[in-house]
Amino acid sequence: MTNPTYPLAPAKIGNASGFRLPASFYRDHPQFVNATGWVEVLSDNTVLVKLEPQPVEPESDSDDLMLSLFLDLVTKDALTNPEHLEAYTEEMADEDDELLAGVVID
Repeated sequence: MTNPTYPLAPAKIGNASGFRLPASFYRDHPQFVNATGWVEVLSDNTVLVKLEPQPVEPESDSDDLMLSLFLDLVTKDALTNPEHLEAYTEEMADEDDELLAGVVID
């Protein structure tokens, strides 16, 4: 079985020149996103590219993602509609304490 190859395309990066890798390269090899490295010229038409991968963040589970999306939604709503906000009172805190009485959090 042969390793897949990925086409390079020339790219202008600010005032410098570079190469662009296709998105499929990064999907197949996420460890190389934001990688640094070096290039060594082996001959007139051959270079060796050495990439030093960055650690891949562990994927969060779907519960973490859903909580994050919900909190983003609530925050956006609070910022765009501050008139809907209500002060958290001592009575509300007491009701919450009653609801949570006996609940063990692990």
